[in-house]
Amino acid sequence: MAEDKIEQIGKIKLDLTKYPGEDLYCDGEIEDELLAIARDCAEVEYPGIIEDRKSWEVLYHLSPLRENIVEWLPISRAMKVLEVGSGCGAITGALSRRAGEVTCVELSKKRSMINAYRHMEADNVTIHVGNFQDVEPVLPEDYDYICLIGVFEYAQAYIGSKTPYDDFLRIIKKHLKPGGHIAIAIENKFGLKYWAGCREDHLGTYFGGIEDYPDGGVVRTFTRDGLLAIAKRCGFAEAQMYYPYPDYKFMTTLYSDRRLPKRGELSNNMRNFDRERIQLFDEKRVFDTILKEGQFPLFSNSYMLLLGPTLSEEYVKYSNDRREAFQIKTLQRSTGFGKRIEKHPLSKAAWEHIETTASVCEKLAGRYEGSLLEVNECKLELAADGAPYISIKFLEGRTLEEMLDERLEENDLEGFHNLFDEYLKRISWGEEKEIADYDLIFANLLIPQGSNIRDEKAGKNRNSNNDYYFNEEKWGLIDCEWTFDKTIETKEIAFRALYCYLLEDEKRNKLNPDLIMDKLKIGQAEAEQYRRQEMKFQKYVTGKRLSMAEMREAIGQPVLNLTDLCEGSGNKSVDNRIQIYEDTGKGFREEQSFFPEEDGEQVLRTGEGTVELSVCIARGRSAVRIDPGSHACVIYIKRIGWNGVEVPLKGKQLQMNGFKIGEDTYAFPTDDPNITLSLWGLPSEEENHLEAVMEVTAMPAETMKHLQKRGLFN
Repeated sequence: MAEDKIEQIGKIKLDLTKYPGEDLYCDGEIEDELLAIARDCAEVEYPGIIEDRKSWEVLYHLSPLRENIVEWLPISRAMKVLEVGSGCGAITGALSRRAGEVTCVELSKKRSMINAYRHMEADNVTIHVGNFQDVEPVLPEDYDYICLIGVFEYAQAYIGSKTPYDDFLRIIKKHLKPGGHIAIAIENKFGLKYWAGCREDHLGTYFGGIEDYPDGGVVRTFTRDGLLAIAKRCGFAEAQMYYPYPDYKFMTTLYSDRRLPKRGELSNNMRNFDRERIQLFDEKRVFDTILKEGQFPLFSNSYMLLLGPTLSEEYVKYSNDRREAFQIKTLQRSTGFGKRIEKHPLSKAAWEHIETTASVCEKLAGRYEGSLLEVNECKLELAADGAPYISIKFLEGRTLEEMLDERLEENDLEGFHNLFDEYLKRISWGEEKEIADYDLIFANLLIPQGSNIRDEKAGKNRNSNNDYYFNEEKWGLIDCEWTFDKTIETKEIAFRALYCYLLEDEKRNKLNPDLIMDKLKIGQAEAEQYRRQEMKFQKYVTGKRLSMAEMREAIGQPVLNLTDLCEGSGNKSVDNRIQIYEDTGKGFREEQSFFPEEDGEQVLRTGEGTVELSVCIARGRSAVRIDPGSHACVIYIKRIGWNGVEVPLKGKQLQMNGFKIGEDTYAFPTDDPNITLSLWGLPSEEENHLEAVMEVTAMPAETMKHLQKRGLFN
């Protein structure tokens, strides 16, 4: 291997032996921005940068939550890992911290440089830059883990055969040592979010995967059975399917066939960070129906297919959207001694939190000794790397939340209140002691199987006092992470439990909370105090960082309600007006747009469809967008200028959602044509002058679609 083919960035090696000399694909100026961030900023600064930029691309490439999809894999320092399609290094850091050796393969040198700069202290990473087919022959055949994260769906783009997915997997398999694993993370073409109105991730079209990609292209995703069939054809006898939720990109929870989600768990479904979406139905309610019918594996938004021997990990939940000191993961394992729950810190900063949790659990168990509430067995252990973790006894049963939901579904409000009264009685034991669990929500209480409010054999559900019957079996408290060495009134804990319960699901609105407030003797002023206390607690846990839900709002991609769309469709008409959008760092928004004055100094229309545009744009804009109307059209661009300087139509400065069909001529088969001018690097003054001269020819939408299908443009 020639020395001049190796570049070093920090401790990371870039092997350019197979690099063709130029990047064959690029996402434009965003990669320059990412490179500058990776080169000039520390990783600890990334969360703040993500919030400041309010950009989908920056969030996608730099969010630490991207690592969750591989962080749970039991990779040790004795292992070698191959990462195919490493991109900008979203998961490379997680792999390098756990494995002894990491080999990356990536086609783009610029992306490889971003990866190298952000992980430049990792001395166990080599990045091979070049086409996978060129690099593959020189790779060894003894990897313990091979990771294909968001890669497998592109197989036919670089495997030139009639069966590219099978052939790609067979090629990868050659590099796996006996007993090793291949991890494939990929979208499910039947994922519920696509039925509900999210656009297909790769194409940006509605229902593209569900319709089996009628417009062609190189990307293909699969159903669960489709993936397993490929694995079987390629000779894999062992395969485990995991289900990342909400999806594999920003996974917070990982389910498996051994631990599927329960009704009520899947409520975090608004995830359209990258583009607008339609909302055709309430995904949470449909997920509950799917779970009731046992069809979750078919409709999971994403899959993680693990090829190789069965792992003990059955379930993982990440809490790394908190402040660093509280970032942990919760694991459910199946071992030779039965099932166990474990809580692990995600960094050294969270070690103290784990140790404190173990200590307060022991104190809390002392408080409830002799009561009908039992704090789950909790032991402090040490991992191989010296990190503390908590091992917790696995309990069978149903959560109090599930049982309360059943009462509401059956319109059994009396049963709900009796169950709530029993909850109050059990959690209030030892209220005067200076130890309390602030997070005694209904989902954290487990009621053993058979310990129900109904006596099925007797066919009754009430005792002689006309009250609901409860046996003397103990309820289990399965999570005491937020236990504090102080006295907290039972009514405050119960208020918070009810407050969280009602906020999580609209179907619980049939419950009248005033009746419970009266029961708890909580007035309006005290209730408001408790709400402020809850907001303060949430900030204590999360710190000053935005949640993912808040980031989605900040990025600003709209959710279009089906009812509103239907009601507005009859009033829609073709609009020839030009609309200008200004990006002030929050993306393009309606409130940051204007219609230039027609037939005046700003817009002048002459014969044969020629439009002359001349408008002023204030300083502080990162991009402007010209929407030439609300109809399909063909546009010949004569000139676009900024402060008197002509902007080249070729290159990264101009982007449009149309297709080039001739010299400076573009077809827009959409009723929302737009031309975006990036102001990155252009001279800026207090008042800037944007001008454009175009010939705009309106075209019938059906004609444009027909021409597109015939291959006139693509």
